[in-house]
Amino acid sequence: MHTLRFVTTNPGKVREAEQYLEDIYTVEQFDYDYTEVQSDSLDTIAARGAREAYDAQDADVPVIVDDAGLFVRALDGFPGPYSAYVEDTLGVERVWNLAESLENRRSAFRCVVAFTDGDTTETFSGAVQGRLVAPRGDGGFGYDPIFEHDGQTFAEMDTAEKNALSHRGRALAKLADWLVERER
Repeated sequence: MHTLRFVTTNPGKVREAEQYLEDIYTVEQFDYDYTEVQSDSLDTIAARGAREAYDAQDADVPVIVDDAGLFVRALDGFPGPYSAYVEDTLGVERVWNLAESLENRRSAFRCVVAFTDGDTTETFSGAVQGRLVAPRGDGGFGYDPIFEHDGQTFAEMDTAEKNALSHRGRALAKLADWLVERER
């Protein structure tokens, strides 16, 4: 079985990737602080991070990097790729305060997973649609308490429920399908 390195400091993301890739790759965590370029494109950010991390490692092992964000339709996709910065700067409560007055609170969590083996770099995207609501729930992280999908916030779901429909999971499923086809 091949090894794949997931560039993240979050072991939960690694476990989620293992669920999708376990038949193809052994997934290991690679703690590397790549330079996150400023871009309006999740694809650009993730692909650049994957190529940098691949070049920085001491082996010839494929890597994946993910980048994700909350895209609010009425705010022209803001905070989008800047979601982590906005959360760190304003906090989830203040983002909700901003969204509360919006007539249309439809939004989406989007994720791009970038894969590179040094020769090929590919990106795979996933999204889940929802709407912003007043904070509810004790689980999850980030914007989970204000993102509602089918009547429940992500913070109200257990990990298995959330992972079953997550934006990252959808991107990882596309990556898994591509890897299987590539191995044929």
